[in-house]
Amino acid sequence: MITIKSPREIEDMAKSGAILAGMHVGLRNVIKPGISSWDIEKFGKKYIEEHDAIPEQIGFEGYKYATCVSINDEICHGFPRKNVILKDGDLIKVDTVVNYHGAMSDSCWSYVVGKSTPEIDKLMTVTKKALYLGIDQAIVGNRIGDIGAAIQHYTEDEMGYGDVREFIGHGIGPTMHESPSVPHYGEAGHGVRLREGMTITIEPMINMGTWQAEMDDPNGWTARTADGSLSCQYEHTIAITAKGPKILTSQDPDIDKAYLL
Repeated sequence: MITIKSPREIEDMAKSGAILAGMHVGLRNVIKPGISSWDIEKFGKKYIEEHDAIPEQIGFEGYKYATCVSINDEICHGFPRKNVILKDGDLIKVDTVVNYHGAMSDSCWSYVVGKSTPEIDKLMTVTKKALYLGIDQAIVGNRIGDIGAAIQHYTEDEMGYGDVREFIGHGIGPTMHESPSVPHYGEAGHGVRLREGMTITIEPMINMGTWQAEMDDPNGWTARTADGSLSCQYEHTIAITAKGPKILTSQDPDIDKAYLL
């Protein structure tokens, strides 16, 4: 079922999103060569709890951690690990969900550890642009397919990357995952029509190589690129409003000025 949020509920979700965004901003000073991916988990969990919120992923379908920390060819749902030490050039995706007094927000962000490469920089730039191309389609009267078509055309047709099919965005609030599904590929003019008050995530996962994923990790969660290529992801929680898409997990009020209605 698709739930329509009131202005008050959307503002509450924005408060939740501000906590999540603050965690991501803080990680910029945490992620560096020599730390473990478990250090990211510790920081994220502590930050959320210190801001009177709940790391909602803990316990979701048996998941044990506040964050997903996916590295290099790991597309998503990577476990934070004490024995995985980050090094220069690692591409890290950190994903989490915040529950602030019942208001949900969901955001993933990508980070490069230490010294980057031109290839990684390009992948990150393309993936972030794809996110915003999708957000631009999240307007009243458009359809879900308009979001996915914009992302797929740019990332695959124009840039030659792989646009992951196996994992997609979703509705959010009052629960973590709800209708509608929000693929990052598809056909314009198709799918559910967007209505004022809907809240969704847009979260393209873009691979340097094939779009296909392998999901045979022994932990039962982590997905990797089928060809071992790097994968990148950016995600915002969005509210559909009469004035346009509103980003509820913005990290930068200057960059996102047009989306902070």
